[in-house]
Amino acid sequence: MPNRARGLSRLLVVLYAIFAIGATSRSAVQLATRFDEAPVAYLLSAVAAAVYIVATVALAMGDRGRRIATLAIGFELAGVLIVGTLSVIDPALFPRATVWSYYGAGYLLIPLVLPIVGLWWLRRSRRAP
Repeated sequence: MPNRARGLSRLLVVLYAIFAIGATSRSAVQLATRFDEAPVAYLLSAVAAAVYIVATVALAMGDRGRRIATLAIGFELAGVLIVGTLSVIDPALFPRATVWSYYGAGYLLIPLVLPIVGLWWLRRSRRAP
């Protein structure tokens, strides 16, 4: 794998790790201190955290984790699209924001762009049979 390809792979791992740490810590605080305010939103934040953790580990594993990474990142993209759309259509469903609310607008839309780039990278970097 060329150095540039390895560099993008490492960047994806770092970005996913940052989101894993951020989403995990945010959801832990929310669940521990304010669960009754918005249980669905805070549980979705915990789901997002788990997905980011799985994606980070799978991406770091390289080819051995490719299938798991693809599933996790595909689930992430579906989550961002579903939660993002629902939060636009009916904001009352999420009285408190999740990582995926409004397509990740609170995070500069990175939660929307990251899985697209991740899936593109996984497809582009796969080895020929």
